[in-house]
Amino acid sequence: MPMPPVPWPRTRWMALAASALIQCCAGSSYCFGVYSPALKASQGYDQSALDAVAFFKDVGANAGVLSGLLAAWAPGGRRRPWIVLLAGALLCVAGYLPMWLAVAGVAPAPLPLMCLYMLLAAQAQTFFNTADVVSAVENFPDRRGTVIGIMKGFLGLSGAILVQIYRTLHIDPSSFILMLAVLPTAVTLVLMYFVDVHNPNERYNKKFLDAFSLIAVTVAGYLMILIICGQIFSISSAAQSICFVVLLILVMSPIAVALKAQTPHEESISEQRTGLLREEVTEDSDNATSSTALGGSDQDLSAGKENLNVLQAMYKLNFWLLFLAMACGMGSGLATVNNISQIGGSLGYTTKETNTLVSLWSIWNFSGRFGAGFISDHFLRQRGIGRPFFIGVTLLIMSAGHAIISSGLPASLYIGSVLIGVCYGCQWALMPSITSEIFGLNHFGTIFNMVAVASPVGSYILSVCIVGYIYDIESPPDEHSCVGKQCFVLSFMIMAGVCMFGSAVAFVLFIRTRKFYRRVIYARLQSFLD
Repeated sequence: MPMPPVPWPRTRWMALAASALIQCCAGSSYCFGVYSPALKASQGYDQSALDAVAFFKDVGANAGVLSGLLAAWAPGGRRRPWIVLLAGALLCVAGYLPMWLAVAGVAPAPLPLMCLYMLLAAQAQTFFNTADVVSAVENFPDRRGTVIGIMKGFLGLSGAILVQIYRTLHIDPSSFILMLAVLPTAVTLVLMYFVDVHNPNERYNKKFLDAFSLIAVTVAGYLMILIICGQIFSISSAAQSICFVVLLILVMSPIAVALKAQTPHEESISEQRTGLLREEVTEDSDNATSSTALGGSDQDLSAGKENLNVLQAMYKLNFWLLFLAMACGMGSGLATVNNISQIGGSLGYTTKETNTLVSLWSIWNFSGRFGAGFISDHFLRQRGIGRPFFIGVTLLIMSAGHAIISSGLPASLYIGSVLIGVCYGCQWALMPSITSEIFGLNHFGTIFNMVAVASPVGSYILSVCIVGYIYDIESPPDEHSCVGKQCFVLSFMIMAGVCMFGSAVAFVLFIRTRKFYRRVIYARLQSFLD
């Protein structure tokens, strides 16, 4: 008599579902705008000191080289994503717990120690993100743009999800920091067992991947409705609790999709074509896709034999073009979200309105991450247009968003934050996909985390050295607050120019790699479709 099926199987679908749930709690760095006023007030910081803490948050959340190296470690020839997730859980507690003690007045910490706490707490995000993204790409290598968009999308939504929990529990900002220490850690410890790398050559039905995408879009839409309704209407505690239960059901629904995907009758003939394509991709794509990176030009499309490691990638001009474009885009995006509470305060927005902006930022961030992965996959498969083209376009739009905020006109912060948030999210979906395509998959986690270092580098220059400095100059003597559009107008005009420069750099990368995308990736996909 056959054994009954295991109710919680360790499969690629369950790995994807578990990764999605972990990503939903992993983006605590996006909630900095919620508790930064309490941090500033309790510690007596001026704006430059607060921006210094925010800089270490950005370093921790984006400099994921250590997590990449740990993800690439394969004892016995097999990767262990759960080790990376466990390390992230420990870092999360080690950072947020003492930070909460400091804000609560139990164990005050000087600024350098607070920066260290912030660094550890934010570094946990890179361990969660690296384990989830790398395992998803290795489980679905032929749909890397889509799965990266799903993973990065849920990470982008996590800020809004955490804020909804914060509002449902009716806790103060200092207790919210304690929640950030406990919740992501607990979720990760429960689910890390299921996150693993499985045989990528096994057949699968794409409709279940589409179901994950639909769930992500549904959660984003539901969150946006909650946020807008919370701004317009006064919602009772009971209604807030019911809305949160519905949100929890939506967030947990990937598990139901993963279990459904295991039923034998769901396999179809179309899966055979998907499996055949995956075999083509896994056998020759990494050799072919590293050719441009190895040669550094379009003329060396057949030169690559192996994947590049991080040092080999850093010797290539394409790496530094991507790095510079990301420093301009991600750096200015982080500078905006890190200072959004102070920007809102200087323009006369209430605390509730600025918290709403923080939540909506997560929605725009998700829209960019998910949309960029799906759209770039479509145009790559249909037209052979390389993904660097979309980085150039999003940076141009981002420049317009900075210019709108600098105007100080009514609703300019809402409009500008939408444009900047969407484009910021786009870059986080496009950059890992580009990295995996031009440098290969063997050291993907390490290389894309090395490129991500551009984010805190750009953020430090733009947020600390420009935004914070100009804000303090415009503030009255002996005060730590500034009122009026003059507090940020010059800063955002500078960031608009920086994004225009980054767009030009991205288009240079697009020109250098356009033949690679058409001759290697597009040609292979077209031969399959034919």
